[in-house]
Amino acid sequence: MQTTEEKLAALRRLMIDSDIDLYIIPSADPHLSEYIPDYWRIIPWLTGFNGSAGTVFVTDKFAGLWTDSRYFIQAENQLKDSGFILINSIFPGKNDYTEWISASMDYGNKLALDGRIFSIEITRKLENSLIAKKLIFDFNCDLISGLWIDRPSVPFSQAFDHSVVFSGKERSVKIAEVRAKMKKWGAEYQLLTSPDDIMWLLNIRGNDFKYSPLLISYALVGEEQVLLFTEESKIPLKLASEFDRLGIVILPYEETAGMLSTLAAGSTVLLNPLTTSIFLFNSFPMGMKMIEDLTIPTRLKAVKNSIEIENISRAMIKDGVALTKFFIWLKHNNGKINLSELILQEKLNDLRSQGESYLGPSFSAIVAYNGNGALPHYSATIESDTVIGKDGILLIDSGGQYLDGTTDITRTISMGKPSEKQKRDFTLVLKGTINLALAIFPSGTKGYQLDLLARRALWENGLNYGHGTGHGVGFCLNVHEGPQSISPCSGAESKTVIEPGMLISDEPAVYREGEYGIRIENLILCVEDADTEFGKFLRFKTVSLCYIDKSLIDISLLDEKEIGWLNKYHAEVYKKLSPYLTLGEKKWLKSKTSSIAPGARSRTNSS
Repeated sequence: MQTTEEKLAALRRLMIDSDIDLYIIPSADPHLSEYIPDYWRIIPWLTGFNGSAGTVFVTDKFAGLWTDSRYFIQAENQLKDSGFILINSIFPGKNDYTEWISASMDYGNKLALDGRIFSIEITRKLENSLIAKKLIFDFNCDLISGLWIDRPSVPFSQAFDHSVVFSGKERSVKIAEVRAKMKKWGAEYQLLTSPDDIMWLLNIRGNDFKYSPLLISYALVGEEQVLLFTEESKIPLKLASEFDRLGIVILPYEETAGMLSTLAAGSTVLLNPLTTSIFLFNSFPMGMKMIEDLTIPTRLKAVKNSIEIENISRAMIKDGVALTKFFIWLKHNNGKINLSELILQEKLNDLRSQGESYLGPSFSAIVAYNGNGALPHYSATIESDTVIGKDGILLIDSGGQYLDGTTDITRTISMGKPSEKQKRDFTLVLKGTINLALAIFPSGTKGYQLDLLARRALWENGLNYGHGTGHGVGFCLNVHEGPQSISPCSGAESKTVIEPGMLISDEPAVYREGEYGIRIENLILCVEDADTEFGKFLRFKTVSLCYIDKSLIDISLLDEKEIGWLNKYHAEVYKKLSPYLTLGEKKWLKSKTSSIAPGARSRTNSS
């Protein structure tokens, strides 16, 4: 087995052979997915760093990794003695790695990368920011395939039908809607590179990606045909027959670029530059007209239809029942048997799997005890797995994929008697969760305009968190799915108008390094509120169902409106979940969801 130093040396030899001065490797696959198949997880194989975000830079004398603040500590540890260093540590406070490239490259140097796994947007940014260096760019350079001898195979799963009982619309209707909007945009073609767009459009799902029920595929929507690029054996005969009837033509995945090159010059194609690789973009013939924007399926699937919303309600009940049984199991077993973060993660997934139409977790659950909870995207490993004690703070962020919806929920509970500091932090976070959930806002409001509601109580007490407040959630698709989000950032997602039918997370937090993390997350659905002389107003409906640990609440910090929300929410949790619980489980949940009164002194019950 090669060491990281040996792999790096072999890569540098290939670079020398091709006169490459800088080679760049991202955490990405050809679909720019969030959860990358093992075949494309080049950075963990090459460097040992297994975080979900990172970019590697290699020159003849330097090898480094650029990542974001979530992974600074992890990267420092995992890169030790690997030959790679964390670039962020030598460029502190900088958020753009192009500055490092500019400082490191000489005029006329050659920069190379594999264009299959770089978006149009990123490659343009590289070219534009480095124009003064007059670099030579090679966007069609794969140096890894020849080095990675024991590379995992490309995932293979068969597609399955996602019934209209769940999706609410026939695939023929969706295709017609997309074509109608293409016509308005003046586009003869639409290139779909995100598998979730394709799954939604064709009412199918697959198992090629971990955590998301997707099939590796591209699609080109035309005025009369939909070309689906995937392995033909992935489409069962019954589905293939219906596809044929609807003008959906199955072509080999590898022929995508070749087919794009045959399109008529002068025709117009709609594509998303953030999710389309520079390799595919360069496959189009000269003279093609490009409309660069969000894809039409991305916009349409963000707004759930009435059938999807009904299904989401059922999925939340199943998820809430599993969570309730989990927390009861935890209470009864902690201290009696050895429990660790990984054991809890496995148990929670097992309880979810007992629910009807369960497909698997929607992401790798974050089960983080005490100091581990201060790492927002912590993922327990065999090395980091921590035993759960009888005191302290436990944060669990988890979710499930069901045929009738996707869930994502975070609960923070006390394992013993919480301190006043812990209760204060928890209550300020809870105020943020409640205040966003109670928002009433005019139609046309964008995500960044709502973010302050979740942070205000924290800011007023000198606290904050470094991530966004809310992300869009798919329907039996990606757990993180735009275009909507709630965040202070000025990116396109936070500037997306929040519309009725959009499902978004509500997850303010506080992290105290080395001590604990507190996050309370529910999913909220945008619904219509009222029409007034000042226009249409919208609000949120909280759809997640799980008790909030009252032992961590300092009631003196909540106002009557916030207490009213909590009591109403807990009443709904009990009403909807109790029919699926045993008598003993009902009694336990009743105590956890009982009302609190303004001015009441908080109790410090253990979980």
